[in-house]
Amino acid sequence: MLRAYLAGPDVFLPDAPAHAARKRALCARHGIEALAPLNEDVASLAGMDPAEAWQTIYRKDVAMMEAADIAIANLTPFRGVSADSGTLVELGWFLGRGKPVIGYSNDATPFAARCHAFTARCPDPLPGISVEGFGLADNLMILGALAETGGHPMLLPADGVSLPFDSLALFEAAVALAARR
Repeated sequence: MLRAYLAGPDVFLPDAPAHAARKRALCARHGIEALAPLNEDVASLAGMDPAEAWQTIYRKDVAMMEAADIAIANLTPFRGVSADSGTLVELGWFLGRGKPVIGYSNDATPFAARCHAFTARCPDPLPGISVEGFGLADNLMILGALAETGGHPMLLPADGVSLPFDSLALFEAAVALAARR
């Protein structure tokens, strides 16, 4: 059975365990075992020193990635104009191991437009700095990593209309692609 690591900032959702359960069920319907990096299985986290707790989470997540055959990555912008930084580390980890990643974003807005909108709202600390002008969904290194891993181009809303952050429509499309591998 194919084992998929579910990368993404979904772990920060208020209903993260229930959201992960929905994702696991979608994977199971396609014959995939989902490895969701939640921390409810590390019962002793609350009693740990913060440094010990984050290192425990990191080691657990790396062990899950080691056990995975593929990653399905939620690359929807999170806390900024681009994908979650932790998810991007995971994407790089899979790239370095030669393991495929299928990525999706529920945001239909091109990267450059998100950057320009952000700059319009916030003072630009470095005026005149350019933004990639390739019309891509996110930074070119993210799209390149998805292509390099033998995955699939980033899945985006087909109609150009952004979906809610926690929508599972594109996740299910990514799972179906993974199942066909």
